[in-house]
Amino acid sequence: MKLLRFLLCAGALMLGSFQCVQAAVGGNIPLVPAHAQARVATVKVMVTPDRVGWTYAPGEPVRFKIAVTADGQPLTGVPVSYKVGPEMLPVEEKTVEHPAGGLVIDGGTLDVPGFIRCVATVQVGGRSYRGVGTAGFAPEKIQPTQREPEDFDAFWAAAKADLANAPLEATRTLITEACTDRIDVYHVSIRTVGPIDWRGVGARVYGILCVPKAPGKYPAILNVPGAGVRPYTGLKELAARGAITLQIGIHGIPVNLPQEVYDQLGRGALSGYPLFNLDNPATYYYRRVYLSCLRANDYLVSLPEFDGENLLVTGGSQGGQLSIVTAALDPRVKALAAFYPAYSDVTGYLHGRAGGWPHMMNRTPDGRPTTHATEEKIATTGYYDVVNFARRLKVPGFYTWGYNDETCPPTSMYAAYNLITAPKELLLALETGHGTIPEQTVIMHDWIAARLGLE
Repeated sequence: MKLLRFLLCAGALMLGSFQCVQAAVGGNIPLVPAHAQARVATVKVMVTPDRVGWTYAPGEPVRFKIAVTADGQPLTGVPVSYKVGPEMLPVEEKTVEHPAGGLVIDGGTLDVPGFIRCVATVQVGGRSYRGVGTAGFAPEKIQPTQREPEDFDAFWAAAKADLANAPLEATRTLITEACTDRIDVYHVSIRTVGPIDWRGVGARVYGILCVPKAPGKYPAILNVPGAGVRPYTGLKELAARGAITLQIGIHGIPVNLPQEVYDQLGRGALSGYPLFNLDNPATYYYRRVYLSCLRANDYLVSLPEFDGENLLVTGGSQGGQLSIVTAALDPRVKALAAFYPAYSDVTGYLHGRAGGWPHMMNRTPDGRPTTHATEEKIATTGYYDVVNFARRLKVPGFYTWGYNDETCPPTSMYAAYNLITAPKELLLALETGHGTIPEQTVIMHDWIAARLGLE
């Protein structure tokens, strides 16, 4: 009926004889004169905890306000489906009608540090709209569930010795079309740990290097990537401000190939790579990845333009994970800046709470227990989990995330952050999910610039 009503109104408008038109979203939108243009509404679902700062003490109740609007006006009578409970854990869904004044949902409370999340969805005009709100309960007191292997330090000392035995064998190619009047841009290839292939070529790490053109000595920034398989173009903005920057990929393939190459690898050979060889810490996929980040630093500090002192690492999500890991393993790193770090306290799900990306210890979407919670795989995660690197950090760090992150849940990130004894700053953008707002990026870049003395 709504579609029919819309078509009749649209037809009448074209004939110039119909006196009103109703929005396709339903009859509760006010009528508009015939001379007005047909329109569609901008539908928003906003979910907000009832306290400024979205943070509570354990035992305090939280209520969530759900407001559904179309072009800023309340959308009444539409069914709203919502779930409320500990973040990332299965909870019952309920459906009610949305009144003009919005909904107020009792979110309950937590007796221990953690997060409660409310997720609301509506269907309007055949499309689905969704809103998320998350309340924190003493997040600064969250502690990890992950175990620390007794031989953790010995394991990584041996791995670093293995890397030291691999020659650097670095090459670089100028990307003329990417250069500017201030920076030169190169595609670089560096030898890392890994087997020699059938061509007699060793494993490689590839990246985009940006170097200021003006003669002088400069600080260096290693940018480590988020999850996935993609090309890269380099950190040109920070390079133009006076830093050598190296943005790397982690999969041992050049980072300047056509997009379709990465799409095919992401769907094929590299699909699910965070789980490759998870039952053996010595051959697990991330061993080469972590060591390749150190190898990228080997290359940066070898450059004649490097100032010999100031080396910083930064990245988001998987890149936040790699930033913390690299800074903990490499004493040459003087600071780090991490957006919403992944792979933090991945064992949380085995203890009745949210765990970090890639969520290998969570139940399957249909509710079955994970097949990865074996003794061997759980033990391997202990060597690679960010929490066990966070407790070893010795350099200043800047961190940022939001409460609404459903990829890297705040419970998991706080589990790592709370272990850091080195100087640290946390910038919260409460409403953000797994992404940033421009203000976050500006503040982070300004912190990096101030730390390195950039323009």
